[in-house]
Amino acid sequence: MVKSVRAYLLCLVDPRLMPTGLRVAVVVGTMLFAINHGTAVLRREMTPERWTSVGLTYLMPYLVNIHGQYAHRSRKP
Repeated sequence: MVKSVRAYLLCLVDPRLMPTGLRVAVVVGTMLFAINHGTAVLRREMTPERWTSVGLTYLMPYLVNIHGQYAHRSRKP
């Protein structure tokens, strides 16, 4: 298990996986940002805690996408 966690962590910065992960993070993260924080932005009610949440809103799709790519590549035929 430690090997697979280490391999996944290395995949987070793999230049072959990052472009897709970043594109997904931008598209999905922006949609989630608009849904979850759009009203607060328009009302100028963004707090430091909300901005932290925004960071996680973009980070999570990246992590999930990289995990999907990692799982797909590590499957044995």
